[in-house]
Amino acid sequence: MHISEGVLNTQVLIAGWAASGLGVAVGLKKLEPEKITRTALVSSAFFLASLVHFKLGPSSTHLTLIAPAGLLLGWQVFPALLAALFLQAVLFNFGGFLVLGVNLFVMAAPGLAAYLLFKKLIIKHNSFIFAFIAGAFAVLLAALLAGLALALSNHEFINISKILFAVNLPLALIEGVVTALLIAWLKRAAPEFLA
Repeated sequence: MHISEGVLNTQVLIAGWAASGLGVAVGLKKLEPEKITRTALVSSAFFLASLVHFKLGPSSTHLTLIAPAGLLLGWQVFPALLAALFLQAVLFNFGGFLVLGVNLFVMAAPGLAAYLLFKKLIIKHNSFIFAFIAGAFAVLLAALLAGLALALSNHEFINISKILFAVNLPLALIEGVVTALLIAWLKRAAPEFLA
């Protein structure tokens, strides 16, 4: 869901940088020294997962792992994904530098939303069901935010925004399953990660 350079208008770019800057600032302020390794690990997992593309009709898609990233990191998802998205822009020309703020918000805000809405439910109740919902929800919210950024930049992008959302429906189901399996495994193998 990387939005390319030259597509968004100045107002959307500024809003994306402002919102992402706030998220990064809060994430860095809340980052405890003992959680730096976890943050780096999640950042690298996000970076690697998004490099593996799957054919989906005339397009392709990839895992994002934004819900697990958010569930494991909370506010630290912003600096973690900033590092990964910056490296993707530098190494593979995914997105770009001017649009980095919007791309970061599109990816990190759904991860944070998954954390705020589902973390306590996953810990207290049936982790598989709520983790599945969190994974699917995060992808659909990211698609919605990307579509909104496009539509706010140019009304001609409204149809593309609808297609973007529809194309991400299968990915939402896959991400839901991956998130549920990952959280179930972490709950058994390393419950302190979810504490």
